[in-house]
Amino acid sequence: MVHKALVAGANGIIGKALLEELSGASGWEGRGLSRSHGDIRADLTDALQTRQALEATADTTHLFYAAYGSGGGLAEEDTRNAAMLRNLLDGLKHVGAPLKRVVLYQGAKVYGVHLGPVSTPFYEDENPRPIGPNFYFTQERELQARHDAGGPEWTILRPDVVVGDAAGNAMNIATVIGAYAAICAADQAAFRFPGSYTTYDRCLAQVTDAHALARASLWAATAKTTAGQAFNYVHAPFRWRRIWERLAQHFGLEVGEPIPFSLAKHMPALAPVWEQINGNLVQPDFAMAVGWEFGDFVFGTEADVVSDMTKIRLAGYSADADPLDALIRAIERQQKQGVLPRIGT
Repeated sequence: MVHKALVAGANGIIGKALLEELSGASGWEGRGLSRSHGDIRADLTDALQTRQALEATADTTHLFYAAYGSGGGLAEEDTRNAAMLRNLLDGLKHVGAPLKRVVLYQGAKVYGVHLGPVSTPFYEDENPRPIGPNFYFTQERELQARHDAGGPEWTILRPDVVVGDAAGNAMNIATVIGAYAAICAADQAAFRFPGSYTTYDRCLAQVTDAHALARASLWAATAKTTAGQAFNYVHAPFRWRRIWERLAQHFGLEVGEPIPFSLAKHMPALAPVWEQINGNLVQPDFAMAVGWEFGDFVFGTEADVVSDMTKIRLAGYSADADPLDALIRAIERQQKQGVLPRIGT
């Protein structure tokens, strides 16, 4: 039996890795859905267009939902992303797709990290939910309501700071680090952490490798132990000093002590340096190439961010990845693909 997968958000960090893993996985066939690229093209905010585009997906058995509609405040984000998931599920139902399982992705925002410091570790079933609006909660309720009415099963995976190689993604910390490192080298500046000593030396951080997450997703989509459950999926926590110094060593950069400053405010002044080193990049526009604001959020977090991994391991999944290796490989893949310039050249 072959599972027919539809990946919503095919051009994103998670979606791109999912399609790559699906292409080599036994017993799976994958299609990608996005607004502008992929096998299926649809604007998920448009119910009618989505329904028409899904005529070619009537055999879908598994949906991996990694689509995200950005912009606006939390309330607008909630409304938009709830509608996107609802339109897609309605469209699949309309074409008669034999949908068995939906795998949905959430992040640490489900634990309230966007509101302020939160007690850690994060446990899937013990942390009281923070006040909304939060589209993660709305989407989860949508899936449960449909299942209660005879619809597909669902499973939720909760990565954090996903590390991948998709071009043009504003929330890819590997792109932020790789671009910053290349500019530091070209400007003959030290590779200094753009955050506080507290973040650098004291706080624990975490990331999730996109390809490791994709492999976990294939397990989550079919395992009996995962139905109706949410699972954290991150790698071993680290302090940024260790990662930063090893990144500098790997790429041949001089490292210095932290200087807390805003990347979003300062880096635009270095656009001329970017112009000198960007070569033939996929996105040569400096303003569009890197999500500096996301870097400010990650490097400005002065509290531990740690998700407990006990639940997913007891459910039967133990595959892991090394955070440092994930960052290095993601940066180097982006260099090969023309997303990032080479460092020091």
